[in-house]
Amino acid sequence: MKILIIEDDVELSMILSSYLTKHGMEVISAEDPYLGMSLLTQHDFDLIILDLTLPGMDGLEVVEKIRESSNIPIIISSARDDITDKVIGLERGADDYMPKPYDPRELVTRIKTILRRTNVAAESKEEKEALFTLDQSGRVIEFKGTMLDLTAAEFDVLAMLIQHKNGSVSREQLIYESEHIDDESSIKNIDVIISRIRNKIAALDDTHTYIKPVRGVGYLLTDRV
Repeated sequence: MKILIIEDDVELSMILSSYLTKHGMEVISAEDPYLGMSLLTQHDFDLIILDLTLPGMDGLEVVEKIRESSNIPIIISSARDDITDKVIGLERGADDYMPKPYDPRELVTRIKTILRRTNVAAESKEEKEALFTLDQSGRVIEFKGTMLDLTAAEFDVLAMLIQHKNGSVSREQLIYESEHIDDESSIKNIDVIISRIRNKIAALDDTHTYIKPVRGVGYLLTDRV
């Protein structure tokens, strides 16, 4: 769990960083909002803790700028007690608002709650968007809810690509890890099998090429459009 704290109160930032680190979180702090937004492009953070009263740019504006390019969860941590700030912050895309002072234990709880909720939403979205579904035991592969009519060798190859989706698989791996392809088969045989699988997928959707060649390696399956 990687957290970015954008907070110009150095002492508070150190206290929060120390406490969150004890709870298994990696923390990077920035006193300046511009530095904080720059760090967002350099690291994969899971959540941001953002102060509102910052040098050079108000925190509400920072929320707006972050939301132009990212859906990363944001917890506003502010001493400003104007309800308008809270409303505007949430309207601009913040996920939570914690008025200072607060117990760091509550902050940990809020972080875990937000990340649990966002992770469940991300997993649900991924499942919904998945175009290929694999039933290894039943040796069935569906594309957009329709079962593909595959030979044993075609099933082996496509199943391996699905299991390594968005990652390349070498032709040699496709040969040697398949139960229904002879180890002495030539590389060209794999290309032929891939071509047949592509044709069967294209019969259902010919608007995208889901199995892409990886030059000098093999193939890659992309199940996103």
